[in-house]
Amino acid sequence: MTDPETLPILLVPDPRLRAKARAVAPADGDAVRALAPRMLDAMYKAPGIGLAAPQVGTLLRLVVVDLQKDDTPDPMVLVNPEIVAASKELAAREEGCLSLPGQFAEVTRPARVKLRYLDLGGARREIEAEGLLATCLQHEVDHLDGVLFVDHISALKRNMLLRKLAKELKAKVRD
Repeated sequence: MTDPETLPILLVPDPRLRAKARAVAPADGDAVRALAPRMLDAMYKAPGIGLAAPQVGTLLRLVVVDLQKDDTPDPMVLVNPEIVAASKELAAREEGCLSLPGQFAEVTRPARVKLRYLDLGGARREIEAEGLLATCLQHEVDHLDGVLFVDHISALKRNMLLRKLAKELKAKVRD
């Protein structure tokens, strides 16, 4: 039983997961400051390491991430994140997604990225990332454009994975 206060995470094939999120405007400040901690709560409870606002039904360019080094919370909130540079060097890493529970596939992405974003106070920030953080940030920014990690794998693998998920979700409803 989930806490009624916990934001529900949308699952594929919800069409909101394919919608492009709009930029957060100054007028959205209070709503975003209220939404960010709720998104972190939903992400931790899932459990996951990243969550984008469209995954909780809010079409705003807002992402939360926490890799929890040494099991210590270290949350990042990124408002209007954009990838401003990506390495030519690629890295493959197994990815999963809270909107496709239990499904994983190897995805190849740039090994390093540079992101520009606003923090919750409205200050402009930049971060350079590699490894798991680079993968996570690219995965979450994709969500803001209606792109899922399965869009980066072959059609055959994607269809197999989506059929498996549909079967598992249907079985869960029957239980």
